[in-house]
Amino acid sequence: MKVEIINVGDELLIGQVINTNAAWMAEQLNLAGFMVNQFTVIGDNRQEILESLENAHLRSDIILMTGGIGPTKDDITKDALCQFFRTRLVFNQEAYENIERFFILRGIPVTNLNRKQAEIPEICNPIANKNGTASGMWFETEMAEREGKVIFISMPGVPFEMKAMLTDPVIPLLKKSFQSQAIVHRTIMTQGIGESFLSDIIESWEKQLPGNISLAYLPQPGIVRLRLTGTGPTEEPVRNQIAEEIVKLKKIIPEYIYGFDDESLEEIVGGLLTAMGSTLATAESCTGGYIAHLITSIPGSSGYFKGSVVAYSNEVKENELDVNPESLLKFGAVSEPVVREMATNIRRRFNVDFAIATSGIAGPAGGTAEKPVGTVWIAIATPTKVIAGKYLFGENRERNIRRTALQALNLLRKAIIYG
Repeated sequence: MKVEIINVGDELLIGQVINTNAAWMAEQLNLAGFMVNQFTVIGDNRQEILESLENAHLRSDIILMTGGIGPTKDDITKDALCQFFRTRLVFNQEAYENIERFFILRGIPVTNLNRKQAEIPEICNPIANKNGTASGMWFETEMAEREGKVIFISMPGVPFEMKAMLTDPVIPLLKKSFQSQAIVHRTIMTQGIGESFLSDIIESWEKQLPGNISLAYLPQPGIVRLRLTGTGPTEEPVRNQIAEEIVKLKKIIPEYIYGFDDESLEEIVGGLLTAMGSTLATAESCTGGYIAHLITSIPGSSGYFKGSVVAYSNEVKENELDVNPESLLKFGAVSEPVVREMATNIRRRFNVDFAIATSGIAGPAGGTAEKPVGTVWIAIATPTKVIAGKYLFGENRERNIRRTALQALNLLRKAIIYG
């Protein structure tokens, strides 16, 4: 079964309005067991609407449209639907009564323009709009060009109107009309390895995945998400299958997996520190307090995070973190000796169990042949040792700061777990 979403509106194409409808619709349909195969975004143009409908009905079983069914002259979806289905607009009493109720509740009369909204294509069934006046439309038809029925559903483009309509009655009606399947997603969160390197390491595991389970790589700065999607008649066996595959994957890349689904590194680290009753402080140069920001974005972080020193200048490194001036002179601020001193001294000064220190060249300027933009040193001080590492993150300032913070948090996570 193939499902397609068509979103109509010039405002979507010129960037005036972000198309949040498509993502939300796909998520809800997926949860109900319907996999969306295609999105199409078009303007308020009759010919484009007709072409999109023509193409969609040849490849999809369910076509959901949003937009273009309001009361104004630029709302042309209903007329285009009439042309496509070779029918005409007729006054629909059920649709009008819904409009009338909407206006009565607000103590205002129905206008002629809104009354006209009760005109819908003759062959469709109206779908009540609980939050507006534009009636949804349900078309169910057999197409000569292909076997089986095709359902077309047209809904308002206004998000809160569409959401109520899709939730009830559209999805329940679709489940009665088609046999949906169980679709299960599980996302494995990894850090500290690039997408291509990760793919090479887990290639044999990926190749042996069952036929009903697929893998998608979803990279972002500092993180690669691995999404497993499984399908089957019922949910529980699919969930068990995915769980078994994750157990196998953990044996291959235990050091890179830090969590699942929407879990963040700052959440994971906070949970570990809380469980141990341990405390943390940060000494940040190139990250400018971003690591402290991530840590304190988690509710309850005051129980384990004591504070931070943003030591952006050498003066602050010397005066607030007791970094040896000779270390700065001999090795430079972006160096292993300096970042080790930063971590060691902030841990002692704040009397905490763990400390993070960062020093680097975020960019876009400041790099040299020996230390190009993106060079970063990170150190983790624990109760027993100091761990330090050098990284090259690239030339983009924002990405460098983000990658440094995530790398630092993951190093701390591993230090806590593995010692």
